[in-house]
Order: sequence, then structure tokens, then C-alpha cells
Amino acid sequence: MTKLTVIGAGAVGSSIAYAALIRSSVTDLMLFDLDQERAEAEAQDLGHGAQHAGSIRISSAANISETANSDVVVITAGAKRKPGQTRLELLAINESIVVDMIPTLLEHSPDARIVIVSNPCDVLATRAVVKHNLNPKQVFSSGNVLDTARLAWVLADRLSVSVESVQAMVLGEHGDSQFPVWSQARIGDVPILEYSHQGKNLSLSDLDEIAEQVKTAGAGVIAGKGATNYGIGLSTIRIVEAILKDENLVLPVSSVLDDYSGVTGVALSVPTLVNASGAAETKPLRLSDTEKAKLVASAEAIRESVQSLN
Repeated sequence: MTKLTVIGAGAVGSSIAYAALIRSSVTDLMLFDLDQERAEAEAQDLGHGAQHAGSIRISSAANISETANSDVVVITAGAKRKPGQTRLELLAINESIVVDMIPTLLEHSPDARIVIVSNPCDVLATRAVVKHNLNPKQVFSSGNVLDTARLAWVLADRLSVSVESVQAMVLGEHGDSQFPVWSQARIGDVPILEYSHQGKNLSLSDLDEIAEQVKTAGAGVIAGKGATNYGIGLSTIRIVEAILKDENLVLPVSSVLDDYSGVTGVALSVPTLVNASGAAETKPLRLSDTEKAKLVASAEAIRESVQSLN
């Protein structure tokens, strides 16, 4: 038996739940939202398709105590930015929503791995670990798993290659200071700038353009449909599966770092071994001097946001 609880039954939370259902990722799926009617309706809607997706128990919780004995808890709850509201004001609101609920969740599920998807996920993960003195292996954020998938999608399209052949990661902040690690990017085992197929290849200026395209991809989707949900739903469930199946899968999740390329004390996306322990171990990566500088700059951006809350 494996139990996944999703906190927040909005577009993101329900998409994560749907991904869990169609991939048969868990045996017990629970939705919790302060809007109990919404959570119950989402659970019912998912359940109505369960016969076609596999055996899974789907329910909604009226009280957070019902999330007890979860193996993984994914937090998507949080406020959306309102017109005239500053980023700092939104951050303060989401900290009060997300960070303050974690001790209660752990009270009912002390061994659960908690994955924070609510934004700004790096800042919230940092605050949660530091404020409550938590293990960064146990409480971390989805980081740039989605951004890395976006990068693979763009590269595959540009080079007319299977997305599964793309080996490239987006590190740093899940936000404006993120960056692809071009120095280690490969198509198969071929360095990204050396790969060519039917006359299609990439230049340095192409890489800059792609990095910007990936960074702004979420904003483009939001402008068109109001929210991003399917991509983050699948990306989050991939993290959940790596935990539940003890896969030792390397993903760019964001956990509070301890002297990773000189970065300490903030949550940042770097290659991380994900298994039953959670964000078990960060893995060193040979970065160029420019990439090292970008990583440090990204860490400082997150640190400034964390300090602003103090």
C-alpha cells in the first residue's frame, strides 16, 4: 500500500492526482483542500474514471488529520498573485499557508516525504527546513524538474530527435535566474553543439534563445490558458514515483544545500539522487566558470527573498 496526499485541489493539485491515477503510481490517493466541496468533487470525478485506469482508492479529506500515514505529501496550496500585489506580499501569504502547515502534516505522517510545488518553491522549501529545523532530504521542492522537461521538449523539436535522447538539465532557481547546463548537455552521447541531423544543429546564439524560451515558457502558457498544470502534474508524479519505488533516479529537485559549489543554506535545483529517503544526495557536476557564477547568483536571489521574509 502506498498513500499519496495532495494538498490543494486546484488546477495543479488535480492534475497531479490525475497523473497519479493514469500512471497507477499509488494505491491510495487523497485530496485535501480548505474548499472541501472542491476536493470532494475532484475526488469523485477522478474516481469515475478509475475503472479505465487501474485499481486505486481515491478520496478527499475533510480534516488534515485524515492525511495520516501518507508516504508522500505534495503541497500545491497557495494564493495567486492579485493585481497590484507585490511579489513579496504574495510570498508572505504563501509562506503562512505552506510553511506553517508542514509540522501538522508531519505530526500525522512523521515518515512522509514532503514535496513543495507551491511557488516560489525554492524559497518556501528553504523557509520550511530552516524555520522548523527539518531534514532537507525529507522536505524539498519540485525545483526544476518541469523546466528540465521543457528544455528537453524544445531541444527535441529543434533537432527533430526523440525527447528521450535529450540529456540536459536546468539548474538554479525555479524562476528568472535558472540556467541550462550547456557544458554537459548531450543528444545521446553527443555534445549539444556537435549534434547534427538532416542539416539541423545549434549555435551559441541558438542556446541563448532556447534558454530564454524555456525560462518564459510558463508565462506563455499562463497567458494562453490561465495556468500551467499538465506539465507540472507529470513532473511531480515522476518525483513521487522515484520516492515510492526507491529508484535512485537523478532529478533536478530543489533541497537546502550544504556546500554545493560553494552554496550553503538555500534550496536550489542541482542533480539529486531521489529515492525512498527523498532528496537523498546531491551529485557534483562539472560546471563551467560561467555556470558556477550563475549558480551562485541564483542562490543569492533566493537568499534575498528568504531574508526579506525576516
